[in-house]
Amino acid sequence: MKILATGGAGFIGSNFIHILIDEGKYEVVNVDMLTYAGNLENLKSVKASPNYSFYKVNISDQKQIEEVFKREKPDLVVNLAAESHVDRSILSPSIFIDTNIKGTLTLLEASKKYSIKRFLQVSTDEVYGSLGKTGYFTENTPLATNSPYSATKAGADLICRSYQKTFGMDIVITRCSNNYGPYQFPEKLIPLMIENARNDKELPVYGDGMNIRDWIHVDDHCRGLISVLKNGRAGEIYNIGGKNERTNIDIVKTILEILEKDVFLIRYVLRTGPVMINAML
Repeated sequence: MKILATGGAGFIGSNFIHILIDEGKYEVVNVDMLTYAGNLENLKSVKASPNYSFYKVNISDQKQIEEVFKREKPDLVVNLAAESHVDRSILSPSIFIDTNIKGTLTLLEASKKYSIKRFLQVSTDEVYGSLGKTGYFTENTPLATNSPYSATKAGADLICRSYQKTFGMDIVITRCSNNYGPYQFPEKLIPLMIENARNDKELPVYGDGMNIRDWIHVDDHCRGLISVLKNGRAGEIYNIGGKNERTNIDIVKTILEILEKDVFLIRYVLRTGPVMINAML
């Protein structure tokens, strides 16, 4: 079985490919543009595997994507490629539209043309908006996008649904909560706070830090993806979470405690649109 995984040099993608190669049951074709968040060093241990190949290709480039599909003839497609940082989406929304929406459409067209057996769209629970103080998102939670990032991911999900309904393609969608673990780019909350704390730098926390997020280790997410790839029903959406809700400030204080650093490193940040104002509270 051959899997074409887009965004395989990124955080979740590289962990996903490591698990697939370690299982020894799959051939993996990694398609990645190698933007700032993609790093082939994440995959150096699988580089020599006969079951692994890599193409530096932008998923929005229809011609190059079709060439990869034609040459590799994958059985399954897992779309992990995405621009994924909320703040970056506020500053440059067009990049997110190009990758997250146009890129997904390009992959769907190629998958339809080459009769892919299953297309897995890896999305995010950000499409549901903000998590309240109690309860969890469910697959029936209404979409409530709060940023260009989440809006483009929701848009991509809806395009996938339309291709499943209109063309009868076997498509499944997963929406996962916040990941943490190896190879994560340091702009994200946990690696950024760890890096700053280790170097005695300020730890920026938005607002009062009381925003609640559910956290899951990236390995658990990836094994969830494999389970959905094998057992999911066409047309269904599957939420993947850790049932591990924490406020942002609790996460930051836990990191400081483990690293034996002073809480005075915390700097609260007030954000108005794309403008951020530092304030010591």
